[in-house]
Amino acid sequence: MKFLLFLSGVITMVVLTTQTTIARVLDGKNIINHKVVVKEVIQTSNYTYLQVKENDSLKWLAVPSMQAMAGDTYYYSEGLPMQQFESKELHRTFDEVLFLGGVSTEPIGSKPAVAAHTHNGSEGSQPYSRKAAPESKKDIKIDAPKDCISIADLLSRKESYAGKTVKIKGQVTKFSAEIMNKNWIHLQDGTENKGKFDLTITSAGTAKVGDIVTLEGKISLNKDFGYGYLFEVLMEDAVVK
Repeated sequence: MKFLLFLSGVITMVVLTTQTTIARVLDGKNIINHKVVVKEVIQTSNYTYLQVKENDSLKWLAVPSMQAMAGDTYYYSEGLPMQQFESKELHRTFDEVLFLGGVSTEPIGSKPAVAAHTHNGSEGSQPYSRKAAPESKKDIKIDAPKDCISIADLLSRKESYAGKTVKIKGQVTKFSAEIMNKNWIHLQDGTENKGKFDLTITSAGTAKVGDIVTLEGKISLNKDFGYGYLFEVLMEDAVVK
């Protein structure tokens, strides 16, 4: 029995070391590392599309804009797969794209871990992963009209607004298009509650960073899309006015 257990352990080790998917444990959680080699790079205004090879299969990854070259090796652990994803900027439909908050030059969970350099753009900077950098507060002061509430009011009394449709006026600080078939807007109005000042909104409408807009939508709490995409407060399906 001991020999069989030993042999099973050896076989498991061989399988793990001959494949490019590497398991690590971080903070008590099993982290699956995918090791990929870049075959092709396509740059857009806010995304970098990487065609990568993992074992014998090719796939497309989308990350916030970064510098990358064919032959580079990266690691990632989590992602959001999108089938039949259409990039309007590229005029191209991908069979599947895996959206990531970023990639690493070292296995995830290794010490030290070296993240690949990325920079945020006005849209598509994929701020929805739990690994993403937090938003910074802007120097904004917008008085809420009588038919609107402030972000501070929403955040301080979120339970009372859950499931209700509200209006909020603010300035667009980030816009991300076509993620999970939605456009994502970050809004600030200069108010805050316990250090929180940024509201995330989904909409079919569009806006530019810097626009002053009024958004009307339904409030959801603790919205979990999976893959680490969790929102404590989210305005959904908002109409841009």
